[in-house]
Amino acid sequence: MTIKFFNTLGRRLEEFKPVNAGEARMYTCGPTVYNYAHIGNFRAYVFEDLLRRTLKYFGYKVTQVMNLTDVDDKTIRDSRKQKMSLNDFTAIYKQAFFEDLKTLRIEPAEFYPAATDHINEMIAIIRSLLDQGFAYQAEDRSIYFSIAKFPDYGKLAKIDMENQRSGVRIKTDEYAKDSVADFALWKAWDENDGEVKWDSPWGPGRPGWHIECSAMSMKYLGKTFDIHTGGIDNMFPHHEDEIAQSEAANSCRYVNFWLHCEHLIINGEKMSKSAGNFFTLREMVEKGFNGREIRWVLLSAHYRKKLNFTFEACEQARMQLRRFSDFFMRLKELKQNGVASPQFAETLRQAADSFKAALGDDLNISEAFAVLFSLQREINRLLDENQINRADADAALELFRNFDTVLALLDVDAAAEGKVPAQILELAEKRRNARNTKDFAAADAIRDELKNLGWMVEDAPDGGFRCKPL
Repeated sequence: MTIKFFNTLGRRLEEFKPVNAGEARMYTCGPTVYNYAHIGNFRAYVFEDLLRRTLKYFGYKVTQVMNLTDVDDKTIRDSRKQKMSLNDFTAIYKQAFFEDLKTLRIEPAEFYPAATDHINEMIAIIRSLLDQGFAYQAEDRSIYFSIAKFPDYGKLAKIDMENQRSGVRIKTDEYAKDSVADFALWKAWDENDGEVKWDSPWGPGRPGWHIECSAMSMKYLGKTFDIHTGGIDNMFPHHEDEIAQSEAANSCRYVNFWLHCEHLIINGEKMSKSAGNFFTLREMVEKGFNGREIRWVLLSAHYRKKLNFTFEACEQARMQLRRFSDFFMRLKELKQNGVASPQFAETLRQAADSFKAALGDDLNISEAFAVLFSLQREINRLLDENQINRADADAALELFRNFDTVLALLDVDAAAEGKVPAQILELAEKRRNARNTKDFAAADAIRDELKNLGWMVEDAPDGGFRCKPL
């Protein structure tokens, strides 16, 4: 069974064919570590986690790189406001980011390179671009990429270059979406940078945002790799600039597949602090929602469609997860023995094929969820009619475990030691979230509350847990 992805570069579905057979090398744009990541950011990171898990589900060996942008306009600006060194300031949000990833059950990438650890690689690329005539030093001593020297500029965002002004330069990291201009590869130091600077052949300064991703992706994945992902807002100028500087420097294709996820909106509106609908993941947890519930909502829409995030959707996710928990317990408590049904085995096989086919169709998560619900309904019907035996139940549970290697939602074995009340499972989930955010006082308080209710929680190495009666 093959996988097809919608490649932004060609605006069409294409069968995934990796550079190296059996391997999938992917680069995912990570956070700019100047604040806590919000749920809009995590919409992209959960999509990328689904992509990673799906590739593994199809048998690929995945090498994923997710960068940490720890030097740019924002990190410098806010670290100076806090009167902290850049490293000390960004360290706070790097740690918070990894804690949030655990809360949402996002699998770790193989590499998390930080921009400040790869300045030499960036300088090497800039030197190559200067030597080949693709870059120049301006009056402000900064180094710029000349888009006029790269005829393919605009091929990702489908920009008509003939009607664009030439000779305009932009030094800031993020600029207007309708601005096509030479962009900064190396920014000469000025007083706004404070103590943040590195030596270079062109004088002290720091890298531009775009060159960071080119340098880090090429170091860990090679000059040409399989998949590059990010939010739709990264397509221009960031990803367009990445392509230009990378392909100009290396004289070869940079990335084969570009996948972009759409925006997250809140109650039908764009998320913004001024609108009062801006939420970090931590704020959602403080409101009483756990990582599984939030992950369910973030997964619930196809990545190329806008996702409307609401508190009501989180409540519905809680209800659905409870139903699955009760369903798994019903299967585990089944005592009826006998020979496994060939007809039931075929039902499971068809469900497994449909689930995999949905994922292979550009990560069609809606169809994958439909397979889950349909199978749950059918098995409940058969249970009501006493048409399932112990062997059938075990086979069904194993299939849902298999599905959960991709979804990371179901926790089929969370209640393996017997019927666990929903209240206990919710408390155990809150305890795990508290531990992930290193709020150990809260975790200990919940542990004591569980003990008073007659339950204990065992933590698993993979971040899961198991509830057991005392």
